[in-house]
Amino acid sequence: MSTEQELVARSGGQCELCGADSGLKPYSVPASEGRGDADILLCETCRTQLENPAQIDSGHWQCLSDSMWSQVPAVQVMAWRLLKRLSGETWAQDLLDMLYLDDDMLAWAQAGALPDESEVVVHRDCNGAQLQAGDTVTIIKDLDVKGTSIVAKRGTAVRGISLTDNPEQIEGRVEGQRIVILTKFVKKSG
Repeated sequence: MSTEQELVARSGGQCELCGADSGLKPYSVPASEGRGDADILLCETCRTQLENPAQIDSGHWQCLSDSMWSQVPAVQVMAWRLLKRLSGETWAQDLLDMLYLDDDMLAWAQAGALPDESEVVVHRDCNGAQLQAGDTVTIIKDLDVKGTSIVAKRGTAVRGISLTDNPEQIEGRVEGQRIVILTKFVKKSG
């Protein structure tokens, strides 16, 4: 029997975190070196939010009040990590206070903890809309590009932007030149 078939049988064909029954795929719990029981079955919504911590929707994760009691160690570890990440929410902190993990499982949970909200770099345009890598933005004012004679004109669309470690800067191509653009001078398109 394949890993996916085993997970479907174990979970009853439901996401092991939220209980959804569609878009299910195996997910390997990070920082689980040498553990044979590190796979869980997740829906697309849960996987997407785990892979993009900046997009975590706290309302979705209230389902952890049920899944944190799972007998599956990997599910308990993921529940702990998510509750720790969301501990600023009163309900999440209450659940985290109730969740007990033995020393071995707690070490596993802490080894791959999700970044705190304060550690996640979020890029926002001039209107406060969140920017993602690959988005298209429009420049809202004429910008002189340092070190060149190029002027990035107002209204220029910059496709396929890249994000930087600085939340106030993105990178994109203007007139064939890759440049750094301040997020306060762009507006997300579409």
